[in-house]
Amino acid sequence: MAGVIRKYPGLGLLTKAAMLAAFVGLGAGISSAQPLVARTDQQQRDALPSSATKHAASMAAATPGISDVRPARRAAATGPYYVDFRARTAATYGHAFVWYGKTGEKQVEVAGLAPAGDEVPYILGHIMFVPSETGATYGDLDEQYLTASYRVYLSEADAKKVFAYIKRQQETSPVWNAATTNCTAFIGRIATFMGLNAPFHLLKPEEYVNKLRELNGGRKTVQLEPGRS
Repeated sequence: MAGVIRKYPGLGLLTKAAMLAAFVGLGAGISSAQPLVARTDQQQRDALPSSATKHAASMAAATPGISDVRPARRAAATGPYYVDFRARTAATYGHAFVWYGKTGEKQVEVAGLAPAGDEVPYILGHIMFVPSETGATYGDLDEQYLTASYRVYLSEADAKKVFAYIKRQQETSPVWNAATTNCTAFIGRIATFMGLNAPFHLLKPEEYVNKLRELNGGRKTVQLEPGRS
């Protein structure tokens, strides 16, 4: 090729001119291609916020905002065990006692303080101490005789302590007296052990149970103080 150019000097000039034209054309192509690429990238970048905005809007429509989220309402914690302070009709003043047990179970335990026997011990008990009984008495399990009720719920751990205390009260209450160691005083000790405010014991059973509820604001649950046993 070099020999041909030396033989024909004009051919060398023509070749240089052709190479220069090709170089200029290539540069023009590159320069024209760069804006095209730039425009394409810019169009994609311009389109991105629009699509992202639409996506965010659709997500916002499908997902509730933070201000719209509400915590699930929890059921009132009542505890699985209970003590029910109750009063029923009787020949004279009435009788106060407690039911206790586990919710959802039909079987209940009954504890109360009453004179053992029939009318004679009851009459004598107004002037002296007479032997007592501390379990269920006639009418304690019959709803038709009920005149007042105040039920309080406890956790399993606290219920074990309260139920044990009730049984100790049954074991250590050998006598009954209308003015001192009577049925309202008996359930009052249980209420006090549970941390409830107990009224003065010389009230009729129905009044006593209603007053017990009133003094405690009708609260439905109790939690024993640490160390209570």
